[in-house]
Amino acid sequence: MLHKWEGIVIKSRAYGESNKIVTLLTREAGKVTVMARGAKKPTSRLAGITQTFMHGMFVCQRTSGMGTLQQGEHLNSMRHVLTDITLTAYASYIVEIIDRLVEEGKPEPYAFDVLQQALNAIEEGYDPEAITLFVDWKMLPFTGVQPILHACAQCGAVDGEFAFSFSQGGFLCHRCFHLDPYIIRLTPTQLKLIRMFYMVPIEQLGKLELKRETKRFIKKIVTTIYEEQTGIRLKSRTFIEQLERTPELLPRKTEKKEDSE
Repeated sequence: MLHKWEGIVIKSRAYGESNKIVTLLTREAGKVTVMARGAKKPTSRLAGITQTFMHGMFVCQRTSGMGTLQQGEHLNSMRHVLTDITLTAYASYIVEIIDRLVEEGKPEPYAFDVLQQALNAIEEGYDPEAITLFVDWKMLPFTGVQPILHACAQCGAVDGEFAFSFSQGGFLCHRCFHLDPYIIRLTPTQLKLIRMFYMVPIEQLGKLELKRETKRFIKKIVTTIYEEQTGIRLKSRTFIEQLERTPELLPRKTEKKEDSE
């Protein structure tokens, strides 16, 4: 049976001398893995569409086992992502976390929208580090972790000073700080940003400009959740950290003076 799906390539690996095994996240069918016969050949009509990050329409033949990719048509070739090492690194992290957290066999339209919006934003010139933070926070529910960020996790208060508590699973107000001696105190801006990363669709953002220190602070919180509470450690995060330790490989950037409100 032939299926036509809108999808994004999240993994592509060689199989044999001329074939590829391609993992797609599709809008209609969720995550699917297909064989792309001959796609390793430069002259193949499947060579371009089976590169990682490609967004397109895919025609697949599917039986009880692995399907076969018959043809594909580009919707977005992610040219900038593929030609910039920094953008490639962050996009690789995004597709890896999606691949790790989304199971095959059922539609996941929310995950597809997160992936599509994130890659499009990076392709269009948005801060890739900030976009990655959006993906980190938005995909947390797929790990089974659903932090309480709209109010105090203990008493439900919505006013006052707040901190993040790993043990209490979200924000604590100043009345409940005594419950966790290891709270991470938050400024009003940090509080607002974490809520935004978790709740606001990426496509509703303008050009978000954040100080490096702010991004690193929020990244440390969400990375600790993934690594300590879910056990997930991604190879692509290690590559990003290596790039950050090797600044000569990265393009020059202008430091932001203040966070956008």
